[in-house]
Amino acid sequence: MTDISLVIAFTAGLVSFLSPCVLPIIPGFLAYLAGSTVGDSRAHRLAIFINSIFFVLGFSVVFAVLGVLLNTILERVAYDAQAWLARIGGALIIFFGLYLMGLIKIPFLEREYKPQVKGSFNSRYFTSFLFGAAFAAGWTPCVGAVLGGILGLAASSPGSAFPLLLSYALGLGLPFLLVGLFTAQAQSFIQKYAKTAKYVNVAFGALLVIIGVFAFTQNLGRIANFELLNDWLLK
Repeated sequence: MTDISLVIAFTAGLVSFLSPCVLPIIPGFLAYLAGSTVGDSRAHRLAIFINSIFFVLGFSVVFAVLGVLLNTILERVAYDAQAWLARIGGALIIFFGLYLMGLIKIPFLEREYKPQVKGSFNSRYFTSFLFGAAFAAGWTPCVGAVLGGILGLAASSPGSAFPLLLSYALGLGLPFLLVGLFTAQAQSFIQKYAKTAKYVNVAFGALLVIIGVFAFTQNLGRIANFELLNDWLLK
């Protein structure tokens, strides 16, 4: 695995946060978890921020467990099968990249995720943690496609699933914490720029297609070392 793969995974987390099917609901949702509202977020800023931490911990734990499981499985794959894993992973990355660009449709990912409380808990922190874990399992259309691309990247680099998913969780979690800390300001910013978020998904989808081609041809590692650029310059 190369450092560029970790950067890609981190960027994927940011893109998931900025997806138009997630971004608009985040400030109100975090305030709701804290038992507050966006309007009085200044008075309850600490409560919203702490609940944001537990929400991020919830989906980070799920990603960590998934990463460990995939890491264990992929590390045991025979060397001869790794070439096929690279091709399969590359094909998945291209597939989800095309989806983000709006060139293909995936009915399974078209279902919108809307968290609902079906029970009450004494601790709002525990509720926030559970919602974070549920968020990791119940994807909105945009988040599911981006995560699918990262899982494809993990398949193309056997044994790298854990650090990749950890980087993805970090990229997704940091903006959540910032919104939890500055909820009122984030609400006005999101309302102003949410409509342009779709272009972020299209751009990242194009990037995924390019990465998928390199992963499919097993040249992803050469990008980090600039070997492909050197080969081109030497021709």
